[in-house]
Amino acid sequence: MNEMELKYGCNPNQKPSRVYMEDGKDLPIEVLNGRPGYINLLDALNGYQLVKELSEATGHAAATSFKHVSPAGAAIGIPLSEVERKIYWIDDKTELSPLACAYAKARGADRMSSFGDFISLSEECDVETAKLIRREVSDGIIAPGYSPEALEILKEKKKGGYCILKMDPGYRPAPIEHKQVYGITFEQGRNEFEINRALLNNIVTKNKELSDSAANDLMIALITLKYTQSNSVCYVKNGQAIGVGAGQQSRIHCTRLAGQKADNWYLRQSPKVLELPFRDDIKMPDRDNSVDLYIGSDHMDVLADGKWEKVFTEKPSAFTEEEKREWLDGNTDVALGSDAFFPFGDNIDRAAKSGVRYVAEPGGSIRDDSVIEAADGYGMVMCFTGMRLFHH
Repeated sequence: MNEMELKYGCNPNQKPSRVYMEDGKDLPIEVLNGRPGYINLLDALNGYQLVKELSEATGHAAATSFKHVSPAGAAIGIPLSEVERKIYWIDDKTELSPLACAYAKARGADRMSSFGDFISLSEECDVETAKLIRREVSDGIIAPGYSPEALEILKEKKKGGYCILKMDPGYRPAPIEHKQVYGITFEQGRNEFEINRALLNNIVTKNKELSDSAANDLMIALITLKYTQSNSVCYVKNGQAIGVGAGQQSRIHCTRLAGQKADNWYLRQSPKVLELPFRDDIKMPDRDNSVDLYIGSDHMDVLADGKWEKVFTEKPSAFTEEEKREWLDGNTDVALGSDAFFPFGDNIDRAAKSGVRYVAEPGGSIRDDSVIEAADGYGMVMCFTGMRLFHH
């Protein structure tokens, strides 16, 4: 199939809409179920590139959860801890393949943003992963293949209308890409830059102790940023993105936004959150919403009289700012990547509040010395990669 008609473009008024191959070849995607939309395909194709690179760079199965052409989360298939199972609503008896672990982490990084996501997997979708996806609110999935049982499980979603795409793993795009804006065609070489361990060799701080696991996390951050709308910053820990700040005009706003998401991820692991007395009839998305309110500044929206009764069996005590700060101080060894240089040391100050110990950024600012000095003040390890990763 050389082309595919779509219902509409980004918005319902944007018709006609289609995707097609200008060179006359077949599309590298096959629709196995449902009907993809314009934004679905943007998410699918960006997400697939991300997980393909993550898998190749780390040697692990990879997954990402995309929303509006940026990842809400991305991860590799490292086993989940007991606490991670709890915050991702996965019981101890559920068997998880490496791919299922990757998806659980990718979806679990920012469950609010992942609501209604488009999923990308680096390898054939197995039954364990399909069973996790079945319980989530999601618009679709792309993978290089599906086991027969996994495909049948996914086809049941959205009353049979769940979008399932199969990607040709052997597909290689042309080296030159084009884009039209306001009737004008832009042309550029594809960003084929390879992110690998050698990219982290230029350590500019006094602390130069970069472990293999920390280097892995920095590569995950940089590969995630390569497919995130710029400006962007990404926090990573234990093989998964825990906070992505995308599309902000100011870099410090990216760092704050991603840092707040990383903080929320860690706050969800606190005993006060794990022990919240949810009613048995509260569904998973409503639990996610309630947790987000409880750990945030709008906690009375879920704790006020007349409201907590709808969610909890008894009224929880508030999570005070002092308690939250004390818990967050226990988060350590976080990795952070930035798609362009940090112009000021305030980014490092904010990163330190979220437990960042490892940083990768291009370098090249006239204030590099002050940024390095700030990193040294916290005992961080900072690498200058020399490579900007803007994506638009």
